[in-house]
Amino acid sequence: MALSDADVQKQIKHMMAFIEQEANEKAEEIDAKAEEEFNIEKGRLVQTQRLKIMEYYEKKEKQIEQQKKIQMSNLLNQARLKVLKARDDLISDLLGDARQRLARVVKEPARYQALLDGLVLQGLYQLLETRVVIRCRKQDLPLVKAAIQKSIPVYKAATKQDVDVIIDQETHLLPEIAGGIDLFNADGKIKVSNTLESRLELIAQQMMPEIRTALFGANTNRKFMD
Repeated sequence: MALSDADVQKQIKHMMAFIEQEANEKAEEIDAKAEEEFNIEKGRLVQTQRLKIMEYYEKKEKQIEQQKKIQMSNLLNQARLKVLKARDDLISDLLGDARQRLARVVKEPARYQALLDGLVLQGLYQLLETRVVIRCRKQDLPLVKAAIQKSIPVYKAATKQDVDVIIDQETHLLPEIAGGIDLFNADGKIKVSNTLESRLELIAQQMMPEIRTALFGANTNRKFMD
């Protein structure tokens, strides 16, 4: 039975409506999938950027923390250096004051003579030579001669050997030093410095730990005590 034009048109419309519906559903499906993929990609990009930002600021924070530590270390080192310099300056001032006081000893003849007696005898014991040359300040010549006369018998009695002691009449110690003597063996290769300044320097070196403890207290970082 042949279809009428109306039936044909009806079927065509029905088919077109079906195709359109299929197309719409497919388009919606594609849109939904595209939206889903977009959201996924957007989330991935956001997460990636967020991690990059977090990593960037974590790195910056570590850099700042490291810079703070370095700056703090530098400040502490500078402070330690200032403290050490202040301590060294104080000790230098103390030794300078002690050097000035040496001049007072020389102004007391009896006290200075006794000191020269001891310095000459000690120098002879240190050299243990049969011939010794002594240098002194020009103004101390009489006192040194007297000290030699006193020291030779004591030295001979203690060492059981003779000694010939000569005062250098051509070369003298500088007049601006506080006092004392220098002793040499016969060829001048061995020297014992017994000037007041050298004795002060020696005592200062030997007593430096005690001086520092007296001025600044015990060193908490020192593990071993002599």
